Amino acid sequence: MPTSDAEGKDWSLDWFRYHLPNTVTDVGPGEGTYAKLFRPVHEGVWWTAIEVHKPYITKYKLKSTKTRRMYDEIHIEDVRESEDHLFHRDLVIFGDVLEHLPREDAVALLERTVAAGAWNILVSVPIVESVQGEVDGNPHEAHLHQWDADDMNEVMARFGGITDRVIGSTLGVWWWNRG
Repeated sequence: MPTSDAEGKDWSLDWFRYHLPNTVTDVGPGEGTYAKLFRPVHEGVWWTAIEVHKPYITKYKLKSTKTRRMYDEIHIEDVRESEDHLFHRDLVIFGDVLEHLPREDAVALLERTVAAGAWNILVSVPIVESVQGEVDGNPHEAHLHQWDADDMNEVMARFGGITDRVIGSTLGVWWWNRG
């Protein structure tokens, strides 16, 4: 769904405050959960969104306007086809999005993000059985892989750097830093 559970959001906000990134790419922003949460903390951040489902741009008012800041730049495309420069950011957010990809594609995307030069990566995924199909006419909302905490721990450990995590009852949230 284009929404997210509140679990791990305060923890993520603490890490955002600690690192204060100046450039952010939010992959699959849905309703813009992370932009709404993080933008008030640190002004002047350049926010890029990569959203596969074009109707969400209008439905959730993701474009910045003169009176409201959300995303400065929006790419409507499958993230697996995005240019590498969109991952060369201070922070790349995969908030409740990797479960919508086959596992091998999700791992390859994380590897690509690290190789492209991301300084920090935030990952949030359901860690409980979370079967979901199409939602509101969006076939990209289907869950194609069921993550568990141990599996994501192993994937994030591949990248070296520093990884911290919080494992809740529904979501697992990881913050990776190049260190």
